[in-house]
Amino acid sequence: MLRPPSTPVLRPRFPVVDFHNHLGRWLTASDEWMVADVDALVERMDELGVQTIVNLDGRSGDLDENLERYDRRHPGRFVTFTHLNYPLLLGEDHAAGLRMLRRAFDNGAGGVKVWKDLGLSVTDASRGRVAVDDRRLEPVWAAAADAGRPVLIHVAEPRAFFTRPDRHNERVEELRRHPRLQLHRSGTPDFGQLLDEFQRVLAGFRDTTFVAAHLANWGDDLAACARLLDEHPNLHLDTSARLAELGRQPRAAAAFLTRYADRVLFGTDAYPPSAAEMRVWFRALETADEYFPYTSGQPLQGRWQIYGLELDDDVLRSVYAENARRILGRP
Repeated sequence: MLRPPSTPVLRPRFPVVDFHNHLGRWLTASDEWMVADVDALVERMDELGVQTIVNLDGRSGDLDENLERYDRRHPGRFVTFTHLNYPLLLGEDHAAGLRMLRRAFDNGAGGVKVWKDLGLSVTDASRGRVAVDDRRLEPVWAAAADAGRPVLIHVAEPRAFFTRPDRHNERVEELRRHPRLQLHRSGTPDFGQLLDEFQRVLAGFRDTTFVAAHLANWGDDLAACARLLDEHPNLHLDTSARLAELGRQPRAAAAFLTRYADRVLFGTDAYPPSAAEMRVWFRALETADEYFPYTSGQPLQGRWQIYGLELDDDVLRSVYAENARRILGRP
């Protein structure tokens, strides 16, 4: 007998911590975007079963505004991460950069967000590329460990971005739609070099808790993700913006998430979370539905469909929230 589609999943079976989200960010040099109505967002979170959102937009210029707008006015519902001030940290006044980071922790920042520009486009005063494992940033990883704060780090980009955008590239439409994502002739290091640099950081700072965004951009090779986790016990992964990759390999993804149920964190990379997008996630993780869209809008990554993983309750509890609460030091 064919299995009919499940009843639409309006709420997850267990509370959710969205570990990778954006609530206030710069769209252009002169245009700042922030959630217009935070109270309405909290109501939507209640409707969707989202207990807490980790906001990754605590940039040095507006960290306090984010902390006041979200964390302090809605205790327990938001955790804002701070960003790094590279001009200070990489310059002669690097001690001031570290003081700024520690001050951010003292003021309530729940962790550090390292954006993908590290390794790809961050340069120092000599215009040299700053590698992920640049020694000048080592005090940052140590300071995060001392403060008991996690580092959420986006390293590299999907491997398809480093190859020619031709008919052999499954993400060719996305790359042609957004040429700035094409890295195959950009002069940047290749995917393998960037991941090697990251692994040297992981190996050198075992006391620092790292969360690699977007399944370390290796969601198309879960065996490689497994090796990363096995070799680096201080590493966790988040799922953000990688449902298209998890859902097209449902048996392998379910086995991976079950094996590493204590090392993977739920995240969406939403701006901010929409009910339609969140419910696609819940459907994918909780049901055995087959062949449905991985997004409620236009497919951005490729023209394939996905399948439900039907994860066990214990795995869902861990991935949805328990791992995030542990890493954030929250009850």
